[in-house]
Amino acid sequence: MAKKDSVLEAGWSVMEAGVAKLQKILEEVPDEPPFDPVQRMQLYTTVHNLCTQKPPNDYSQQIYDRYGGVYVDYNKQTVLPAIREKHGEYMLRELVKRWANQKILVRWLSHFFEYLDRFYTRRGSHPTLSAVGFISFRDLVYQELQSKAKDAVLALIHKEREGEQIDRALLKNVIDVYCGNGMGELVKYEEDFESFLLEDSASYYSRKASRWNQENSCPDYMIKAEESLRLEKERVTNYLHSTTEPKLVAKVQNELLVVVAKQLIENEHSGCRALLRDDKMDDLARMYRLYHPIPQGLDPVADLFKQHITVEGSALIKQATEAATDKAASTSGLKVQDQVLIRQLIDLHDKFMVYVDECFQKHSLFHKALKEAFEVFCNKTVAGVSSAEILATYCDNILKTGGGIEKLENEDLELTLEKVVKLLVYISDKDLFAEFFRKKQARRLLFDRNGNDYHERSLLTKFKELLGAQFTSKMEGMLTDMTLAKEHQTNFVEFLSVNKTKKLGMDFTVTVLTTGFWPSYKTTDLNLPIEMVNCVEAFKAYYGTKTNSRRLSWIYSLGTCQLAGKFDKKTIEIVVTTYQAAVLLLFNNTERLSYTEILEQLNLGHEDLARLLHSLSCLKYKILIKEPMSRNISNTDTFEFNSKFTDKMRRIRVPLPPMDERKKIVEDVDKDRRYAIDAALVRIMKSRKVLGHQQLVSECVEHLSKMFKPDIKMIKKRIEDLISRDYLERDTDNPNTFKYLA
Repeated sequence: MAKKDSVLEAGWSVMEAGVAKLQKILEEVPDEPPFDPVQRMQLYTTVHNLCTQKPPNDYSQQIYDRYGGVYVDYNKQTVLPAIREKHGEYMLRELVKRWANQKILVRWLSHFFEYLDRFYTRRGSHPTLSAVGFISFRDLVYQELQSKAKDAVLALIHKEREGEQIDRALLKNVIDVYCGNGMGELVKYEEDFESFLLEDSASYYSRKASRWNQENSCPDYMIKAEESLRLEKERVTNYLHSTTEPKLVAKVQNELLVVVAKQLIENEHSGCRALLRDDKMDDLARMYRLYHPIPQGLDPVADLFKQHITVEGSALIKQATEAATDKAASTSGLKVQDQVLIRQLIDLHDKFMVYVDECFQKHSLFHKALKEAFEVFCNKTVAGVSSAEILATYCDNILKTGGGIEKLENEDLELTLEKVVKLLVYISDKDLFAEFFRKKQARRLLFDRNGNDYHERSLLTKFKELLGAQFTSKMEGMLTDMTLAKEHQTNFVEFLSVNKTKKLGMDFTVTVLTTGFWPSYKTTDLNLPIEMVNCVEAFKAYYGTKTNSRRLSWIYSLGTCQLAGKFDKKTIEIVVTTYQAAVLLLFNNTERLSYTEILEQLNLGHEDLARLLHSLSCLKYKILIKEPMSRNISNTDTFEFNSKFTDKMRRIRVPLPPMDERKKIVEDVDKDRRYAIDAALVRIMKSRKVLGHQQLVSECVEHLSKMFKPDIKMIKKRIEDLISRDYLERDTDNPNTFKYLA
């Protein structure tokens, strides 16, 4: 037994000498030489010899225990006293130094006692040699000093936040102590340091937010907040662990942005409304950058953005309404105002699209806010006129020859057409727009007022991309008809030149229209003057050579005539409608006619004839003299050709008082909507077979909302109508459920 102990003690004395030498080197004892290879090998061999004897002479257990005791003694007798005597930053430096020494000590001692790791620790599932060294430091040094170190680090971070220079490398090394003592995990760093850092940061920035909010405007506050966030991210990069960044940023964001969001964003003098009002795009972009990473952070900004656009757009509508209802405003003045309104809405849209694209980085929330805001005021009426009609009128004006008041060049016109289509997106009654547009397009084409076929077709292409081919099929059909009409006219002229017997004595142009494409027009059995009858018969003869399957129906209300009016002073060229021409040509054979005689000769209704005679005898150009002189037409009136009429122009256009077609268009659209609702309901029920009332209504609304917003009451009426027509039936057990009848 004594021999056994003497072998162990002799071996261990060698190891103690080696450990003492290593500790002297770490403590930087003067004149202590480094290990030479022979010494290192001797120490390794000593452990090897003590641990490779056969039991009971195997000293592995004892050597392992004494190995752990080396660390305990060193930490208690050397490390702890050295750190305890220092405070603040000096204490941190000593802690960092001792941690670095501990890692060197563990590395060297693990090498000297390596044989234990090769067999003993593995077989007995003991902690490795490195683990023993680091556990000792953790339990004896770290546990005692981590709280003081944490306070010292937080104090230095506070100094840096206040603008002072600190030793960032020192902090990075201290953080390494926290991370290293987690034994491969971050639990010590998170529990002993990070949680306190986050709490301290929240407290610090809460105080800052309170002070900055009182002292600074919203833009200045945001600049400071953005800079603080940048510095905190930089702080993580410089010395904190990377996993801290999202937590620290979230804390700072919460205190600087979330807590004060309502006060900051809704600040009356410098908040979001003021920034939008004053076009502060840089500050708005900063607000977006700050609140974008925060969940639901942009919601109040987008809401204020929507409110601001709504207010500005509604102001334009109100301004246009006031101008339109001004009693002094003329009809032409109203048309000009309509054009101005649409141009203002286009400019407003352009302005806020820049905000969405540049300030808010095309975020979907702001696209949605812009859309919802424009939908509010783009669907308001202006003096009883719907926005759908106003937009259709604007399109008509810029596509006409001359381009209305804007007179746009080709590139500008194309760009404006694109913007018109963007506005159309916000109008709910797209079917109403389509009908007004088609009416006006028909007049442009028939009276040769369209400026450029390319732009007409370009706009229809844009409509088709947005709303589908069905939306534009009739409009495209009208353009095709006009192309074919030109071919017909050329062939008709050739037909006349070949058939010498058919002398018309005048220029005669016919436009053949396809009934389904064009708006419906009123037709009458007008008794044409003989000069016109010859022309009509000639064209019928020509058309009969082209087709036998189509029947021509003549719409005289769309025709125009150029007459030579031979007055006493001079001959004036008069441009009138076919109806007006028919009235005037009656006076070639007589000087005077009564209202009744004109009525009988032309075979017109009282309303139509009164309107014609009023335009020729009561308005600007009094080509006929009416007796008695008054502003109203009576069936007892007589009319006489005014041979003394004259005008400074050699060519005049006698306008026919326009008829208000708005009511008829709205009625036609309402009728079409009933058919559309019927079709949607049947289509839905055909695919679903059985469906509840609420779901059927909601699906129908969703189905039709692309073209118009159907009225719920109307849908209910159409359901009842379909039930009466045996398309649907109510479920006998549940009246709110419908079944499809095939």
